[in-house]
Amino acid sequence: MIQYKLIGPITQLVSMDNLPFKGAIRNDELSSIENAGIVIEGEYIYAIGIYSELKEFIVNLGAEIIELSSEHVCLPGFIDAHTHICFAGSRANDYAMRNEGSSYLEIAKAGGGIWDTVTQTRKATQQELSHCIMKRANLLLKNGITTVEVKSGYGLSIDEELKMLRAIKEANLNLESDLIPTCLAAHMLPKDYTGTHEMYLNEITSSLFPMLKMENLTNRIDAFVEQSAFSAKSIYPYFYKAKEMGFDITVHADQFTAGGSEVAVKIGAVSADHLEASTDNEIKKIAESNTISVALPGASIGLGHSFTPARKILDAGGSLAIASDWNPGSAPMGDLLSQASILGTFEKLSNAEIFAGITYRAAAALMLKDRGVLAPKMLADFCLFPTNHYNEILYHQGKLTPSQVWKRGDLIYAE
Repeated sequence: MIQYKLIGPITQLVSMDNLPFKGAIRNDELSSIENAGIVIEGEYIYAIGIYSELKEFIVNLGAEIIELSSEHVCLPGFIDAHTHICFAGSRANDYAMRNEGSSYLEIAKAGGGIWDTVTQTRKATQQELSHCIMKRANLLLKNGITTVEVKSGYGLSIDEELKMLRAIKEANLNLESDLIPTCLAAHMLPKDYTGTHEMYLNEITSSLFPMLKMENLTNRIDAFVEQSAFSAKSIYPYFYKAKEMGFDITVHADQFTAGGSEVAVKIGAVSADHLEASTDNEIKKIAESNTISVALPGASIGLGHSFTPARKILDAGGSLAIASDWNPGSAPMGDLLSQASILGTFEKLSNAEIFAGITYRAAAALMLKDRGVLAPKMLADFCLFPTNHYNEILYHQGKLTPSQVWKRGDLIYAE
């Protein structure tokens, strides 16, 4: 059985290796290898370099040689570090009402909003949710996204949150891409819950958290810290309990009002996601911490709100990832590459910063150390674009898609 594979010649290989974890990145820092090749050993990268030299080197390894006959640019497999693709139903009516000028409260009173998705998701079976996740993840895969974070949060009860996380686990077993599950049971106080916010959070920590550990459903806990969801005061005990139990923390922070990012920094969260409402004060604190900022341009586009102040975060020395926030309400597009390109236009991000935000910095936002760059001993997750220069990819704002996607050393998608 052939263990090694050599793919090439690749017109341009952008490894994303040896770039800074925090702060701004100039385009001239983004180096590439011309006429490159990748040697794969099993699921991992064995070597990268000049194709002709690698071909001569691996001749005695009995490698399978996969020759490319046209121009290609190679990048690490993209990582979408924040999605809500486990859901049932549609919120197209919300979108129409919002564009017509209806407020969030008016939409909710008309039967829309998050609770509408909760109602529809609760009606779905675990198998139906798993099928929906797989369908959406495979669409992402065609755009080069090989790792996808997926949140619960439309169940909002012990049993329904378990159903969602079991559906994510089931889908992950049947997909080529990797799903990273996150528990977002603290998305909002359920409308059918008769107790206080604190009582609900205590019920989740005492009853749901042990089940998550027992069934190995997730090691990540998220919460929406916002006036319409959970206050900083109520969420601190929740996060402290999660940390005591060994969970990593991420926070929906500063989407409409500031405050959540301060919680993220104080609690030592891996990431603070959204940040559209962050001021210079919040930006400074996040940038000085080890918490990664995750910009979600899909929500800004869907809601017609301002973008995450990505330029300021990077210039302040922060680490910035970019994710799609694909969800049925505020971010229904689910197109990471288009959204990242648009964010770059409005926030004046370099191409290097955009690619970093959807590769190795996104991997860090998920605590994944085995992907996001192309280097020996890293997972052989990469995508090949049918072009001769990486600038063309973002220039086309999502319309130029991969002709091949490789995951763990196997070709899993080809046009």
